[in-house]
Amino acid sequence: MPDSEAKVFIVDDDPAVRDSLQWLIESVDISVQSFACGADFLESGALEEFGCVVLDIRMPGMSGIDVFEEMTRRQSVLPTIFLTGHGDVHLAVRAMKYGAFDFIEKPFNDQSLLDLIQQAIRSDRARRKERRQVSEITERMNNLSVREREVLDGVVDGNSNRIIASTLNLSEKTVEFHRSKMMDKMAAATLADLIRMITLVKRAGALETNGARG
Repeated sequence: MPDSEAKVFIVDDDPAVRDSLQWLIESVDISVQSFACGADFLESGALEEFGCVVLDIRMPGMSGIDVFEEMTRRQSVLPTIFLTGHGDVHLAVRAMKYGAFDFIEKPFNDQSLLDLIQQAIRSDRARRKERRQVSEITERMNNLSVREREVLDGVVDGNSNRIIASTLNLSEKTVEFHRSKMMDKMAAATLADLIRMITLVKRAGALETNGARG
């Protein structure tokens, strides 16, 4: 995805801040959509967009932390940059532990914020690419027969054909046959390719479970 397709979502109850941020971000040719409250942002469909959100941590009603918690509940991968006052830094640090991308303290340097936004957009692009790859690999795994999946598990565990054959009560020739079919279905040219695929799927699962920063 090129940066030209990215969009930055601003969520801040202060219209002057929204206007200032929109002017700054659009000055570097990035599209912007702003919201006066978190509820409007959450219901806008923005969570599925490519880009990032710049989110004020302290707002009346639904706070920035509340918004982020709801984003997490909905399994959004949209990188979140918190705008914080001096007294709210501890909240932003806590949010980062649960997957927020970063925070910037007011008053902030314009270029520092723009740099953070560019980093967040790159992170979102990489994470979305990884999700597509994981989806494709998972689909291939789901197309394996039961026996092919058993052979895959044995191969990934580092077992030789002989050990896999002994474990499954099969001949080595039968294991070789299923292994060849499995490699074809997984579109893996080498064992290293297969290991990279399975590692990617496992890592993505851990990231989604732990909400780690991408």
